[in-house]
Formats: sequence, structure tokens, C-alpha cells
Amino acid sequence: MDNNTILVIDDDRNILAIIELYLRKAGFEVATCTTGYDAMQIFRTIRPTLVVLDVMLPGQDGWSILHEIRQESTTPVIMLTAKGDTGERVRGLELGADDYIAKPFDSNELVARIKAVLRRFAPPADTERYVEFPDLQISLENYSVVLDGVQIDMPPKEIELLYFLASHSGKVFTREQLLEQVWGFDFFGDSRTVDVHVKRIREKLGERESWQLKTVWGVGYKFEIRQ
Repeated sequence: MDNNTILVIDDDRNILAIIELYLRKAGFEVATCTTGYDAMQIFRTIRPTLVVLDVMLPGQDGWSILHEIRQESTTPVIMLTAKGDTGERVRGLELGADDYIAKPFDSNELVARIKAVLRRFAPPADTERYVEFPDLQISLENYSVVLDGVQIDMPPKEIELLYFLASHSGKVFTREQLLEQVWGFDFFGDSRTVDVHVKRIREKLGERESWQLKTVWGVGYKFEIRQ
């Protein structure tokens, strides 16, 4: 990450003050925003290392802000919401959120989740983040997927899921394992978000003779090299 600034977007100034206090105690710089109107302008100006984003905002809501962020950046985003139901959590993950925490929350837990997400985005320097096949190249260095020489448009989570499966070709993973490895936290509830991401990846890559993203019925998924 280029800096140590966390951008917190929430219309509740009391919550902002508490989050800022705990983050500064943890050694982070903090920028805050109270409306959806100003969120993207501030984001583009400071280029934070991570965004804490409330769903319910005046002006532009958190979902549309998350969508805009994902159109131009892989910056990690943790969603804050008063709604703790599974449907809201699935929606956030499918739109590209990296974690999700429901209000009311423990401030120490939020700081711990921020640190955990940042650790996932800072792999060891000697870790190769690139896999290649005769007709497919997947890179987490620049978040790109190239198929037959053509770059395929994919959001970050689809690329991360494809990379993880392709870098462990032949191994079967359950949906729960994929949520833990790719999304990076325990997901209590509906795991259909994995199915949605796999379906979208398949639509973009199509069927190939040399490899396939295969469903292992009753278990999960694997990236299979065809002989």
C-alpha cells in the first residue's frame, strides 16, 4: 500500500469520532467523510490504503460508492451497516467488499479486521502472484486476466478467486474454504456468493480444451488441467 491512511465514510459523527480515536491509537492516519456526495472526490484525492464504508449515507449510498471504487481500484473496502442479515452480506461480497461488519460493533474488532484485511493485501515480497497456461495468464500484480492475448474485464474478487483456484490446479475446495481463502474471514451464512462468482468467470472465459473451472458435485470447485 502506498500510505497508511484509512478513509472512514459514515454520516454518524459520533461513530466517526470513535473509529478515528481507535485507528489513531493503532497507528493509522485517518480521513473522514459524512456524505456520499463527497466520498469519491476524497477517495481519489487521498488514495487511502483501506476504506471503511457505511451503507446508509445521504446522497450516494454505500453500494454505489463501492461500485465506483471497484471500477477504478482494488483498494480494500470494509462495509458497515445496521443490517446484519445474510442477504446484505452476500450483496456486499458480490459487489467486491473485502469484509463486512454490522452495527453496533466493537471498535477493537473493527481495528482487528482492518489489520487482517491489510495483511491479506500485503503478501511476502518473494511470493509469485502470477500463473500462466498456454492460452491464459492471471496476474495479481496488476490484477489482470489475459485470454488468447486479449485482456478480460473482471472485478478484483473474480480475479482473486480464479487465481486461487488456478494456482492450486487439481485440488478441490469447498465453498466455505474458498470464502475463507479468497475473502479471508469466516462467513456465517449463505455461501452462494462463490457460485455467483464462478458463474460470472465461466461466462467470461467460456469452455477451453486445455483446462476448465469444474464443479465437483456435493463438494465444491477445482481448476482442472485437461491432458
